[in-house]
Amino acid sequence: MNGPPDSGFVEVFLHPGDFHFGDAATRIVTLLGSCVSITVWHPRLLVGGMCHFMLPSRGVIPEGASYDGRYGDEAMKLLMGHIWRLDADPRQFQAKVFGGANMFPMQCQRNELNVGERNLEMALVLLERFEIPIKARHVGGDGHRKLMFDAWSGDVWLKHQPMTTAKGPAPC
Repeated sequence: MNGPPDSGFVEVFLHPGDFHFGDAATRIVTLLGSCVSITVWHPRLLVGGMCHFMLPSRGVIPEGASYDGRYGDEAMKLLMGHIWRLDADPRQFQAKVFGGANMFPMQCQRNELNVGERNLEMALVLLERFEIPIKARHVGGDGHRKLMFDAWSGDVWLKHQPMTTAKGPAPC
């Protein structure tokens, strides 16, 4: 299917910390900076999801707490829960990874302070752990990204707006 379903589609906007999993009548949209989004899509089942996380991990999950989509490791567990409920093999899904920008390129940052890089590292580790192949990525750099993910085709439409400065980066 190249276009949206004849009966229309539902568009869901993700804020930081949100995730959504839907069928072939779903489009998921989000805006990213240093946050990372992972899309997962199954080409035969025509289902897929997207998460939008802000930080790699919160560490220890408080007793009795639910998974929190603001954290990469927990956002991935939310997506995996939907995959497992379908009784689907995660290796048959296709992943695409976006975001992880440095939102303060004019400032010299040690790697541990660059949350975008840390988010991206977490996304790649998680996809490897769950054996979901990465089919595309647009990561790092600086600036903002707008994403639209169509669950009927697996396509992700991207608009990237790099940050611009007249003076260039500050010397470190």
